[in-house]
Amino acid sequence: MTYIVKNVPTRSLLPKPLSQRRTTVLKLSNPLVALVAYDGVNAFELGIAHEVFGLSNMGPDWYCLTVCSESPGRAVSAGALVQLVAQAGFEALSGAGTVVVPGWQDIDATPPSTLLAALRRAHASGTRIMSICSGVFVLAAAGLLDGRRVTAHWAHADLLARRYPSLQVDATVLYVDDGDVLTSAGRAAGLDLCIHLVRRDFGATVANEVARRLVIPSHREGGQVQFIPRPVPTSGEPLSNLLAWARDNLGDDLSIKRLAERVSMSRRTFIRRFEEATGTAPGHWVMQERLAQARALLESTDFSVEEVATSIGFGSAEAMRHHFREQLGTSPARYRSSFRPRGADSRDADI
Repeated sequence: MTYIVKNVPTRSLLPKPLSQRRTTVLKLSNPLVALVAYDGVNAFELGIAHEVFGLSNMGPDWYCLTVCSESPGRAVSAGALVQLVAQAGFEALSGAGTVVVPGWQDIDATPPSTLLAALRRAHASGTRIMSICSGVFVLAAAGLLDGRRVTAHWAHADLLARRYPSLQVDATVLYVDDGDVLTSAGRAAGLDLCIHLVRRDFGATVANEVARRLVIPSHREGGQVQFIPRPVPTSGEPLSNLLAWARDNLGDDLSIKRLAERVSMSRRTFIRRFEEATGTAPGHWVMQERLAQARALLESTDFSVEEVATSIGFGSAEAMRHHFREQLGTSPARYRSSFRPRGADSRDADI
């Protein structure tokens, strides 16, 4: 059986919208998000963007969606037994505030000239454009990435760099926000980028609410340029229970010695297996987790910087300020000022 999924531009006006319960909501000058569909489009990647930007009960200021293809009204394949029928053509891209390009089905195939031309026109008109996974090859073919820092799935990064030598390809991050052009790594990283865009458009509180609705973590990366992934072992792997325990006990002693003892490993074996499982060193992982928890507390509580620092294991406010400066390029107080709901008082001086 073949399923036909039609999409028309829509905007949810359900009661009790989230936007009416948030003091940090911003209004977009152009809320229209155009999703690019083509024969062979990945349903998961297109669905990621459709889910985030098409959420219901978000109020009249939320995004408005449309799906665009080269031949609107004609079904295109989106994988086994799934077809999509777009209601708009590529000419609609120029009228959108944001264009999302899901991963290209064959990175060795040249995208259609009609799509490349439409993307160039849209970008020239001021539309911001984001890609998911191998969609970066479409943006590169359109000439939109020349000289820019971008990311890609680690398996495709070397090829992208060789094919387009002017690009600054960084395969170590989940996504890169370069202002009017944004790129993400693997498929699931597209979800991180979508949440980041919500944060950029509507503020931290709304982005965190969206993440909770989707039952995913919200990557609170502040104003830093690079966005560092937080990889974790999958359920059932030897270290998964340890990491879950560490997140619940960030204020405890989380030295390598203590962590290794909890899983009955020697220090050397623990470090090797930890890096194999997470892609990072134990000390760096602990620091990133403490920073994430610090950001959450600064956003959602009126704890002082000193109270936050000591509760999550940094030891002192000065130690936490050091890590904020090194990793986020800001201070805890400035971070709180930027991301805490407006009108909330703060007991901290901006040091």
